[in-house]
Amino acid sequence: MAQNPAASDAGPQNPAASDAGAQNLPPGPGCRVPGRLAHNITMRTFGVEEELLIVDPDSGQPLALADALLSGHRLAADDAPPDQHALKTRDKTAYDDETGLSAELKLEQIETQTRPCLEYSELLPQIRAGRLLADQAARKFGARVAALATSPFGLASHTTPDPRYARMLERFGLTAQEQLTCGFHVHTSIESEDEGVAVLDRIRDKLAVLTALSANSPFWMGMHTGFASYRTQAWNRWPTSGPSAIFGTYSQYRRVVTRLLDSGVMLDEGMIYFDARLSRNHPTVEVRVADVCLRAEDAALIAVLVRALVETASREWQEGVEPAPVPTVLLRMAAWQASSSGLGGELLDFGTFRPAPARDVVRSLVDYLAPVLADQGELALARQGVEDIISRGTGSAEQRRVRDAAAETAPDDGGLGAVVAHAVGVTMRGASGQPEVDEAPDLLRVRQV
Repeated sequence: MAQNPAASDAGPQNPAASDAGAQNLPPGPGCRVPGRLAHNITMRTFGVEEELLIVDPDSGQPLALADALLSGHRLAADDAPPDQHALKTRDKTAYDDETGLSAELKLEQIETQTRPCLEYSELLPQIRAGRLLADQAARKFGARVAALATSPFGLASHTTPDPRYARMLERFGLTAQEQLTCGFHVHTSIESEDEGVAVLDRIRDKLAVLTALSANSPFWMGMHTGFASYRTQAWNRWPTSGPSAIFGTYSQYRRVVTRLLDSGVMLDEGMIYFDARLSRNHPTVEVRVADVCLRAEDAALIAVLVRALVETASREWQEGVEPAPVPTVLLRMAAWQASSSGLGGELLDFGTFRPAPARDVVRSLVDYLAPVLADQGELALARQGVEDIISRGTGSAEQRRVRDAAAETAPDDGGLGAVVAHAVGVTMRGASGQPEVDEAPDLLRVRQV
């Protein structure tokens, strides 16, 4: 059973303020907005970013329509340098105070963002509102959105027309060409860069559990991959992706980032793709290991667990508990195992790093976080949410079940179209108030080629 190899060092710090002048930016996902519950426990704010696939509702094939969905707005990557980040704008809609849409690397995907939240009950409706907003935009062009971390179909994707993305495509070749993957990023507020680095050092050994819990990408290029989260495998082809070493201090964190940039391999700091990093644009720790979740309630649950991880790590730091000195190569092994099995087999226990039943490791994570979750009034919610996923399976398991059930009656695509159709329905589950939208003519769907 996993125990927590706690952590603390001397003093980490927060990038939210360092690079981009976070104090002058509007609140982003997870930015610190002090809040207090009735029982006098101060809560960290948190928020999320979801990447969704744009799909043809008939065939299930991905459609290169992000620029059309965002027409009238300038496109820029969410992780672009500050001078380019300023180009990103939000759609002016009824949901503008809560969420927005933005472009990503590929035209077949679109990103939603929530505003900073204090509780699960506040975050879940915003996640659903973002999905509804994206789906409404897609339906105007005869498309839908699906919370799938990879497309089940094999199809050449299209890079968003942006100078930075063009340079990425030229520099990283096939890795960038094939990078149609959809992740789920959780931002949690921090007080300083020192605290932020202390948190990074103390959560690194537990992040693979979140990969397993969120696994939602068993198919790739029309094939069953044998992985629960193949997105993790595809994403980790980037040079800076994956787990990081213990930094110890914010100055050391900055030295590592600077040396990576000085190597000339990366284009800019936006390509620092650590599993968890300090945000350059907001005072948050950003955890990036999860697949986009099929179900909105699972996404909100994972965000709750991430916030509890951040708060637990901060408390350990303040109490002088040192980070667990787990070698980075062993963390890569844990991430690989989580990507492979999801909750369907074994994970590496985050206390011993020996194989253990996945469901036991996930429950152990909740046990480890229980003091913070209890303080925040979220322990029962977290336990029930985890048990629900264990009982029904991850998004990956659900995709496989749908494919298997449809394969015999859909020989042309092996049941993959049914997977996407099912995903569209589950993605939108719980999103209410969907107005009537005039369906676009079939002509607009030619953008898939």
